[in-house]
Amino acid sequence: MAGPSNKLMTSSEPEPNPSDRLKALAMQALPTRLLSQLTNRIARIKTPWIKNTLNRFFVCLYRIDLEQAVRHDPRDYESFNDLFTRALRPQARPLSTIPNSVVSPCDGTISAIGQLSGDQLIQAKGVTYPIAELMADLYNPELANGMFVTIYLSPSDYHRIHAPLRCSLEGCQHIPGRLLTVAASAVRAIPKLYVRNERLVTTWQTPVGPMALIPIGALNVGSIETAWDHQSSPDLAQGDEVGRFNLGSTVIMILPQGTVDWNQALRATSRVLMGQSLGTINDNR
Repeated sequence: MAGPSNKLMTSSEPEPNPSDRLKALAMQALPTRLLSQLTNRIARIKTPWIKNTLNRFFVCLYRIDLEQAVRHDPRDYESFNDLFTRALRPQARPLSTIPNSVVSPCDGTISAIGQLSGDQLIQAKGVTYPIAELMADLYNPELANGMFVTIYLSPSDYHRIHAPLRCSLEGCQHIPGRLLTVAASAVRAIPKLYVRNERLVTTWQTPVGPMALIPIGALNVGSIETAWDHQSSPDLAQGDEVGRFNLGSTVIMILPQGTVDWNQALRATSRVLMGQSLGTINDNR
């Protein structure tokens, strides 16, 4: 894989096509909150024959490799949600050994990566939104013109989120909103999609300055759990667990301007794994 470069680039989803716009209209008309509540209840059923059937179907449908998980048998999970938020064996997601790496906080597919234009974060080609609206009360102007990456987690992905570098929690705010799908077609066609959706804004202090790490809720994802007690302010090492999605969604990470040289091989649609190097800290900033 090609190494990082000082040349800045931004890659994102293309402009929407007519099919994207039609799907977006249909999605916005759905009772997504009701559907998500129903899915939430089904996902927590513990009746053995029901949850075992759901678990086996899910593993087969999405070709889940449970050999990477701590528990290999779908029947060993007490519910579908327990399977969905499964823990992996430590060796399944080794941290990058590239010096000064900023690692991916999760498994998924890159939706956009690059640098903000002022306080505008790119969602798709021709579609931007202000990070001040995304972050609400925790907006930090030091992140203007910052380095960002947006990663979409599909149902087949590992759904825990980890620290991309050493960090200490500074703030945490839950922001209610819609639960619209964050699939690629919606990202291309629904303006301010991530600002509209429910999200958990977390802000951190890192060796390179402030960092925002923002899990975004989506259809069937009305619950984002943190790995710490909200009465505490944890200090995390790189790779420590930050939280998890109860069903899939998106993670947005923002760091200050010029702090990271993104790996130039990464583009929108690139697959990444938790612990993989996304780029390296720029010591010449």
